[in-house]
Amino acid sequence: MVELMKACERTAKLLDNVRDEDFGGRTPCEKLSVAELVAHIGGLAPAFAAAARKEFGPLTDTPPDDSAYRLDDDWRTRYPDELARLAAAWQAPDAWDGMTRIAGFDLPGEVAGTIALTEVVIHGWDLARATGQPYDVDDDDVQAVLSHVTAVAAEGPAEGLFGPAVPVAGDASPFERALALSGRDPRGS
Repeated sequence: MVELMKACERTAKLLDNVRDEDFGGRTPCEKLSVAELVAHIGGLAPAFAAAARKEFGPLTDTPPDDSAYRLDDDWRTRYPDELARLAAAWQAPDAWDGMTRIAGFDLPGEVAGTIALTEVVIHGWDLARATGQPYDVDDDDVQAVLSHVTAVAAEGPAEGLFGPAVPVAGDASPFERALALSGRDPRGS
C-alpha cells in the first residue's frame, strides 16, 4: 500500500488556485489545455475511487478520451471532494488486494493504486507547472512514482499514458527522473 492522502490534498490545493484566465493555457500534457487537464483530474479521481472499491461500471470500464475533457460547472468544489474520496477509497486495505478494473483493463489492485498515485502526482506537477504554482512531493510518493514509471518505461512506449522519455541531467533528482521517464522535461519551461 502507498498513501494517496497527501498527494490528493496537494493536487486539490492546486485546483483552488486555478484562475479562469488559466483555462486556455498549455500544459506539459501536449494535447491538453489547463481546463482539459483539470477536467481529466476531476474524472480520474472518481474512476480510481471506484476501482479501489471494486465498483465496476462506466467509471472503470471506459478508457479516457482526450477529446471529451469538459469542466463540470461545479468543478471548484466537486473535484477537490473527488480527490478526497479517491484518497479515502485507497486507505482500505482490501482496495490493494485482488483484481480490479480501470479504463477497461483488469489489473491487480496494488497496480491500480500505484497508477492512481502516479496520475495524481504527475498531473499535479503538470497543473502546477502550467499555472505557475509551486509543487513539492513527499519522498515516499517520489519513490513509488519513480518505481512505477521506470517499470512502464522499460516496457516501451505507453501510448496514451506517457510520452517518450526525455533525457535528463546526471544530477537530476528522483522526481525529475520520474517526470523525464513520463515524457516531461522537468527543467524546461
